[in-house]
Amino acid sequence: MTVQVGDLVARTSYHCDLPFRVVAIHEETKSAELNGHDVRLYADAPLDDLVPVTEDEREQYEKMTSSKEDESYKLFRQDYKQMKMKHGYTATNGYRDQTSYFEMPGRVLHIDGDPYYLKKCLTFYKKLHVPVIGKYIPESEMPDLAPRLVAQIRPDILVLTGHDAFMKNKGTASDLKAYRNSSFFIRTVKEIRYHWPSLDQMVIFSGACQSHFEYLIRAGANFASSPDRINIHALDPVYLAARISFTSFMDRVNVWDVLKNTLTGAGGLGGVESRGMLRTGLPFPSE
Repeated sequence: MTVQVGDLVARTSYHCDLPFRVVAIHEETKSAELNGHDVRLYADAPLDDLVPVTEDEREQYEKMTSSKEDESYKLFRQDYKQMKMKHGYTATNGYRDQTSYFEMPGRVLHIDGDPYYLKKCLTFYKKLHVPVIGKYIPESEMPDLAPRLVAQIRPDILVLTGHDAFMKNKGTASDLKAYRNSSFFIRTVKEIRYHWPSLDQMVIFSGACQSHFEYLIRAGANFASSPDRINIHALDPVYLAARISFTSFMDRVNVWDVLKNTLTGAGGLGGVESRGMLRTGLPFPSE
């Protein structure tokens, strides 16, 4: 088999557990750099360890993943309807007033180290009706470029994600040098929190698969991955940001309520109690 950039492959040494996209090939070492197809995991592998994912295998995997995404979306819509009813009840004085009202959801800036995932995430933000701006920045460049972008856009919610990996052969789970990109995420959060220190002024999610959760929270992230050093789904940050965007700024965001509808759950994501970002106004402007 001749492996090419863009191919969908699996690793035989891991019993072909996950499909990966080939992002780079190194002929001198006969190895390839890989990004997870649906999980935010970075990996590398010898070329002779890779096998192609057949069309049937790909369709079967995507069907299974799509089913999980649909279920998560369904649960989110149920929560959204409940929040909408609560907002309407509050804005109309218990439905006693007939005044129409409008809502301003929290604005999201999503910075992603993977352009493929960024495009997929933006599609889901649109499906969830979340106001969002998306930018592609490689993880290593985020500490320098992301703070400038935040200063220009001034979002309510910031998502910093991409790919990461915990490499057991380079240290323990508490050793930052054992992580592929966690140090870049941590530095970026620290730089941004220097200028926006309040956890309520801007809600930050940061991390990817197997990222150093504890250091990211200490750096100033409201939410981060990955408490159990497991893989997270590409869309998990989207559902988290959407829940915060549609929660009233008068309400606290219960961490469990946010995580229960993600595809990974509490093992992959965690955080601290935070405030929602939606504001309700009235009256609704007449045309």
